[in-house]
Amino acid sequence: MAYGFGGGFGGGNMQALMRQAQKMQEEMKKTREEIDATEYTSSVGGGMVEVVMLGNKTVKSVKIKKEVVDPDDVEMLEDLVTSAVNDCISKIVTDEQNRLPNLGM
Repeated sequence: MAYGFGGGFGGGNMQALMRQAQKMQEEMKKTREEIDATEYTSSVGGGMVEVVMLGNKTVKSVKIKKEVVDPDDVEMLEDLVTSAVNDCISKIVTDEQNRLPNLGM
C-alpha cells in the first residue's frame, strides 16, 4: 500500500535544503577563516600595554612601555597585561557572535 511519500522525503525539497545547508556551511567556514586572520588590538593603562591577537586567539605581540616597568610593582604590570589579553579575547568573542550567530561560538 503506497502512502504518497514520492521521491523519498520530499525529493527536490530535500536536495534544495542540502544545497542551502552546504552553502551556509561554506560561508561560515569562510567567515571563520576571516576572523582567525583578523588582528584584534587592546591598549590599556593609557597606552602603556598593548596586545595584538589573531582571531584564533593567538597572541601576535605584546608591547610594554618602559615607564610602566617597575621592579617594585610587578603586580601592576601583570594586571595590565592580563587586562589587555582579556580585552582582546572579549573583542574576538563579540566579533564571532556578531558574524557567526548560528555557530554558538
